[in-house]
Amino acid sequence: MYMKCPVFDIFCTSHDNQRMPLFSPTERSFTASITAISYCNPFLPERMQLEQKALGEQYVATDIVWSRHLDWERERANVQLLGERATALAEACRAKLEAGEKVSRQEIGLYEDLVNYVLYDRHRDACFHPLVLLENLQDPATGKGWKKFWLDYCNLLAPTGSEPREEEAALLFAGFFQIRRAFHHIYHYIIGGSLPAARLRAAVWQSVFTHDMRRYRRSLYGRMADFTTLIVGPTGTGKELVARAIGYSGFIPFDFRLQRFDCDSEIFRAVTLSALSPTLIESELFGHRRGSFTGAVADRAGWLEVCPPRGAIFLDEIGELDPVIQVKLLRVLQTRTFQRLGETSDRNFQGKIIAATNRDLAERIQGGAFREDFYYRLCSDIVRTPSLREQLADCPTDLANLVSFLCIRVAGESGEEIAADVLSWITANLPADYPWPGNIRELEQCVRSVLIRGEYQPQRTTTSISGNSQDDLATLIAQGNLTAEDLLCRYCALLYTRSGSYEEAARKLGLDRRTVRERVRKVLG
Repeated sequence: MYMKCPVFDIFCTSHDNQRMPLFSPTERSFTASITAISYCNPFLPERMQLEQKALGEQYVATDIVWSRHLDWERERANVQLLGERATALAEACRAKLEAGEKVSRQEIGLYEDLVNYVLYDRHRDACFHPLVLLENLQDPATGKGWKKFWLDYCNLLAPTGSEPREEEAALLFAGFFQIRRAFHHIYHYIIGGSLPAARLRAAVWQSVFTHDMRRYRRSLYGRMADFTTLIVGPTGTGKELVARAIGYSGFIPFDFRLQRFDCDSEIFRAVTLSALSPTLIESELFGHRRGSFTGAVADRAGWLEVCPPRGAIFLDEIGELDPVIQVKLLRVLQTRTFQRLGETSDRNFQGKIIAATNRDLAERIQGGAFREDFYYRLCSDIVRTPSLREQLADCPTDLANLVSFLCIRVAGESGEEIAADVLSWITANLPADYPWPGNIRELEQCVRSVLIRGEYQPQRTTTSISGNSQDDLATLIAQGNLTAEDLLCRYCALLYTRSGSYEEAARKLGLDRRTVRERVRKVLG
């Protein structure tokens, strides 16, 4: 989990044959576990197994995966114990090194890993409090935090015999800041105690750091913008939360001379493509030159141009993107260049693209609505968000935890009281295997509805249909069970399914594309 700094490589100097052991066998085993913890994915069961191995009988029993609960402070008990033991051992080792004891190269390496862990543990909250993760990157407090970190860094590493370098300490400082941000955005916003939810958190962590943290810290930390992330999953499963976690967790260098992070605070921008017409999408994404089309009264920079080098653009509902714009965006992904509308000169895009869709892209490709070459530029990193039904099938008791978090998000301090009302209503009025077709989004609306009206009215399953063919619609009309709104929604869905385009369906219906989209979603999700 914790990044290792390359400066440690120069500390492993040769010694004569008169070497004394720096660690006892028990201490060596503990430090090896600390090293493994430092590089593992914190959201996999492996993390808990490593903590238990390191702490032995002191380990405080907890869940098999690291997920947030309302009493989440108890989950920090093992982290606190690890920090205390690691700090005490690091100080003891430092004293031995200061006394002039000669130790092996391997033990120096173990000590360096131990120092890394201790530095992060000491400065995790003091330097990188989540409330100021990005809002105050250039605040003077950042400089004070750096000074404390630098002094501690020198104090712990000076006994190794090599003079610490600020450049390497700044890289480590920036790495810790990234880890703190990533953990904050994943742990606090992607909730759920089920294994599907845990796998989702682990997948997001990999999207930020890859599966090999050692390789990441050696060479990949500055290159992750080259990899596009595609988030797929049903509507209402938190795809934007995943995108935000990835977008806000990129590596940001720390300039130790200016004592601030080298980045703008606005590093993430979300764009819902289906809410815009193709012409507007093109202008918003790529920008335009004055006079390039009617209404272009001034030059305008697009989202690709204003995105900072370490920023990210989230393109939601990428499956609805017009094929013409797919070609232009394909070029961005291939060459990292684009042109404003009405211009011929190339401009560079330096940020990261994150895309999402609830559509079956294989089906869209087969139907000719989605370019295959464009898909293969998107699919190097795919994150799948599980449905609420999958999560509750694995862990039915997690419903109470999810409802509690949603109630607190919606109602603040009175959330716990409301959560009891919501759970009572759900238990009394919905079947135990209710599928929650709207997923987390539906559960949140259930919370809001019970809060306001004391009840929730799910979408009527009697009017849902499995298909959208002409025969399906004709059968439903003949049965006489459709309201006027049901009929319009299903007819919109029929025309959309046939054309594969909201614009074309809207043209045939004589409606606004956003109206068509809203009604189609009621049927298709």
